[in-house]
Amino acid sequence: MRDNDSTEGPARRDGAGGHKRRTRPLYKALAAASALVLGGGGVVIASQAASAGQDSPRRAPVTATIDCPDVGERLREVPDQARGEVDRELAGLDTQIADAYQRLATGRAPADALLGELKEDRDASIGRVSEAIGRTAARPDGLAELSACAMREAPAAEEETARGGAGDAALKGGPARADFVPIGAVKPNVRRPAPKAGASKGSLSVQCGRNEERHLNSDNVIVAPGVSNGAHHMHDYVGNRTTDAFSTNNSLAASGTTCTNGDLSTYYWPVLRLRDGKAEQDAGAPGGGQDANVGTILRPKQVTIEFKGSPVSRVTAMPRFLRIITGDAKAFTNGPANANASWSCTGFENRQLKDKYPICPKGTDVVRTFAFQSCWDGKNTDSANHRTHVAFAGRDGSCPAGFKAVPQLVQRIVYATPPGARFAVDSFPEQLHKPVTDHGDFINVMPDELMARAVRCVNGGRACR
Repeated sequence: MRDNDSTEGPARRDGAGGHKRRTRPLYKALAAASALVLGGGGVVIASQAASAGQDSPRRAPVTATIDCPDVGERLREVPDQARGEVDRELAGLDTQIADAYQRLATGRAPADALLGELKEDRDASIGRVSEAIGRTAARPDGLAELSACAMREAPAAEEETARGGAGDAALKGGPARADFVPIGAVKPNVRRPAPKAGASKGSLSVQCGRNEERHLNSDNVIVAPGVSNGAHHMHDYVGNRTTDAFSTNNSLAASGTTCTNGDLSTYYWPVLRLRDGKAEQDAGAPGGGQDANVGTILRPKQVTIEFKGSPVSRVTAMPRFLRIITGDAKAFTNGPANANASWSCTGFENRQLKDKYPICPKGTDVVRTFAFQSCWDGKNTDSANHRTHVAFAGRDGSCPAGFKAVPQLVQRIVYATPPGARFAVDSFPEQLHKPVTDHGDFINVMPDELMARAVRCVNGGRACR
């Protein structure tokens, strides 16, 4: 169950799980534009109509980014023997897009030539994915058609517009003015299913701190195991003390934890930064400044981790090492089907935003909430696309056929931001720090007895700590 019902839940994908994608033409203005933004911010076009020599009214500046089909989302079955090779190739596809975006942003390659080269690189990588799978299973259908990318327009960041594309690189590539909205202008939109007979109304709260130890890296052990900088953005971690790209189930189980009850699970999410132009410790590093993630990293004021029940049934234990990703780091280009961002302000949390950042009243704080999938297929701790082994409950709180309810992880992260300050979530560079790309990651490494206690508390209607 998700608390935010202001939009529909994650939609079913067509066919084998891929998006229906509209073919986007190359914008002629990109090739004609003479004002290129240097640094990490994309190409700023003063006016598409003006660049094309038309007499149409001028419009606000826009930023160009690169939109590529998500190959990992299309995969449904990857044999264990091929998983390592496939994961590396998928991480390589992300690096190709990031590199192409950097070349576009700095004007080092014309758009047409860049997209052609990118398609060639993606053809080769996708071919290796199919070959790796095909050695022990049937080759996946339709992957070859995912190699072509297109240009995507978005409103230019406020700093880029004000400076005509010639401002400090540290201020570029951030969210646009249109990505923010006063929380008071949002109508209450949180709805919860009414509990039915048999509901599990208890909870277990886990205290894991606020990442006081500054456990930060740009890895993603779920999506890109064994690959440094697999996320291309920085993550905050609480819980397991050693999580990085090279963690294994055994290393996670042998680690220490910041949690007070012995929970060894790893909880992580993209850092939030002030767009203040200041150099952070990662200003010249992968995942930081090299991937257009700049500004002061905000330490959370508060982190709340809670496991809740189902409004229609009892819950069963999660398996140890279950992996769950909620939200989509590529939702700006993929579309919102898997988006699960929830942005709000303290005192206004009955109003949740999915594709906007909140402008919070003085005296209130920014809140990010991640309500994870609460239905499990009963068999797998992960899946080829890291999604299909878990599911969201329906509007009535019930799980889809073939799935069973497990304790629902809900993370709430609070930040004290200066009044009027611009901030942005870290993202893949081509995602332009859009709020809809927010996401959270979780690996259950609870000892079996702690998970059993969580289930007893949830099913017994008790609020446990």
